[in-house]
Amino acid sequence: MQAYRLEGFGGTECLVMRDEAQAEPKPHEIVVRVRATSLNRRDTMILNGTYPLTPRQGVVPVSDGAGEIVAIGDAVTRFAVGDRVTGSYFARWIDGRINAGLIDQLGCTLDGMLAEYVDLDEQWAVRLPDHLDWHEAATLTCAGLTAWNAVTDAGIPKPGQWVLVIGSGGVSLFALQFAKLLGCRVVAVTSRGEKADRLRALGADLVISTSEMPEWGATVRDQTGGIDLIVETGGPATFAQSLIASTLYGHIVLLTLQDLQGRSIEMPAALYQRSLATISRLFVGSRTNLEAMLRAVSQHRLRPVIDKVFAFSEAGAAYRYFQQGDVFGKVVIDGA
Repeated sequence: MQAYRLEGFGGTECLVMRDEAQAEPKPHEIVVRVRATSLNRRDTMILNGTYPLTPRQGVVPVSDGAGEIVAIGDAVTRFAVGDRVTGSYFARWIDGRINAGLIDQLGCTLDGMLAEYVDLDEQWAVRLPDHLDWHEAATLTCAGLTAWNAVTDAGIPKPGQWVLVIGSGGVSLFALQFAKLLGCRVVAVTSRGEKADRLRALGADLVISTSEMPEWGATVRDQTGGIDLIVETGGPATFAQSLIASTLYGHIVLLTLQDLQGRSIEMPAALYQRSLATISRLFVGSRTNLEAMLRAVSQHRLRPVIDKVFAFSEAGAAYRYFQQGDVFGKVVIDGA
């Protein structure tokens, strides 16, 4: 079988395809024929050696992938051959709060999905909704679950409340879709005005172009009465405006702390003194969270947004395309 390995860190030249023997499943393992994978920002950080969790040398990269089970170990009880599955980002985190013993991640400390076949412990996988094609199904593990938990955590927001999303990457578009699914109104902030119609087509009630309005926080607050929940993926470039746009008791879920130049978010004291907003962090989620999200995706027949699909042999090009940043939805790598 063919599999990619990260042999060193520092760029796509470290992404090497290898021919490897296909392993037989251990008693509690499943063998998955991977039909598609998708990229997240963490995958480029791992590739470039800037990820805070140290990757295993020679690891198979990429956390997000989907495929069908072609073999199972003799002690497997959760799945059968033919089931359509995806992996869980924090493979060992089943439920509850995460702790230091649960931080292993697919595509980082554990072999990920960028291979023709992968072996997974049966506890590391979940079934996929039937209505999704392979490309769509491969997008959910990281960006989808991050957005789901950002929008649904702690019971906020409520139907009719305002949610703000930033940009057109995977997390932002999933957050827009989930917020609309929950009956919320959505402001979408984009640096490119030409994406406005596409954001409205996904359900955005108000679209703000930062190229036309770089200081957008006050305008958003005036037009909405204040944002109840902000999914803050912009980092240092947008945090101050997000704080201005928030209601007095708004909630800002902070997902990006640094930009690509290494600049960190700074708390604008003068703004925060006038706010009682809650600022929180989250990091993807547990298998239980993933299963809850997939039930919602299935019930509402939600379809992820795909920007571009690359062939398996073009994985390096997919990484380079993703890193240039001007995407609308998910970048997918087809199965081998």
